[in-house]
Amino acid sequence: MDPFTKKEWYDIKAPSNFSVRSCGKTPVTRTTGTKIASECLKGRVFELNLADLNKDEDHHFRKFRLQCEEVQGRFCLTQFYGMDFTTDKLRSLVRKWQTLIEAFVDVKTADGYVMRLFCIGFTKKRQNQLKKTCYANSSQCKLIRKKMREIMTAQATSCELQELVNKFIPEVIGKEIEKACHGVYPLQNCHIRKVKMLKKPKFDLTKLLDIHGDNGLAPIGGDKGEEVKVADLGEGQEQKEVVGA
Repeated sequence: MDPFTKKEWYDIKAPSNFSVRSCGKTPVTRTTGTKIASECLKGRVFELNLADLNKDEDHHFRKFRLQCEEVQGRFCLTQFYGMDFTTDKLRSLVRKWQTLIEAFVDVKTADGYVMRLFCIGFTKKRQNQLKKTCYANSSQCKLIRKKMREIMTAQATSCELQELVNKFIPEVIGKEIEKACHGVYPLQNCHIRKVKMLKKPKFDLTKLLDIHGDNGLAPIGGDKGEEVKVADLGEGQEQKEVVGA
C-alpha cells in the first residue's frame, strides 16, 4: 500500500518580511489516535531560497530556514530559524591575491532570540594600486574582526527578530561593515554568510500572528479601516442603506 494515501498536504506560510507568503506545501500523516497531525508539523524546518521568497533572482545564493511554530487550518505559520549561503557562492568569492577575513558572534535580540552570526569579508585593491596582491597584516585582520563583531552586536541587539530579518535581506550589516573597515583596509564582498538560531523565548501566539498579519493568512497591509472612506458615496445614499438595514 502506498504510504502517501495516508498523508495530508499543508500550505507553508512565510512571515510578512517576504513578498511571497505561500511558499510551498508539506505532507504529514493524518491524525490517528493520539498522533495528531498538527503536533507532528510543529518544529519542522523548511529551507527556502530568497529568490523564490522575494521574486528576486539577484539573491539566488541566500537560503532562509523557516520553522513551523503553529498550525491554523491547513496553514503552517513559520518563523525565521536561520540563514545560509549556497556552497557555490562561497567558493566563487574565495580567490587568490587577497585576504579572507571571518568573524562570528553570539547576539541576543530585543525580544529574546539568541543567534550566532557569521560574517565573511575580503580585502580589495586600493584606488590606483599597481601591486598585484592586497594582503592585510595580522594586526589589520584582528582590528577588522573586532569591528565586524562590534557592528553585528550593535545591529542585532538594538532590534527585534522581525526587524533583524529585514536587515539580512538587503545586506544592510555587510555594507555597514565595509564602510566602517575602509580606514583599516578596503573590503569587498562583505556578507553575513550564516545565521544560526541558538535559543528562542517562550512561544507567544499573538506575536506570531502579529508577524504574519491578519491571523497569518494574509500579508500585512495598511489599516483596513481606511477603505471605508474611499467607498463614501454621499450622505443620502448612506442614510438609505441604514434605513434598509
